[in-house]
Amino acid sequence: MALTALARQFAAEINKHDWSDAPYRTDRAGHDRTSDTQASQQLDDAQTNALRMNVMWVTAQVLGYQDPSLELHEFAEACGVYAYDSRGEKSGWITSGVRRDDKGHYATPGTPDLY
Repeated sequence: MALTALARQFAAEINKHDWSDAPYRTDRAGHDRTSDTQASQQLDDAQTNALRMNVMWVTAQVLGYQDPSLELHEFAEACGVYAYDSRGEKSGWITSGVRRDDKGHYATPGTPDLY
């Protein structure tokens, strides 16, 4: 299933942004350190990927609530998050990052994890 236009736009911004120095400074949307004149601390690759994954999950929580047909693995991949396990199958790790009820519906954004 193809991502909605809104999901593609969120994914494009998440994928484009340089997350490697995000905890150390506030940046504009789509920050790219290669054209930046201010040097700052940087995360290593694993830390950068963890940050990108968390941003993807938070965004997916709202998108999935608004559109239950959101294909989470496709969205993760479009965000630049590797969404597959070592066998090349869809990773359960990706689905574990969003809150759903016992029927599989995305939890209301901003509510606690009560499931």
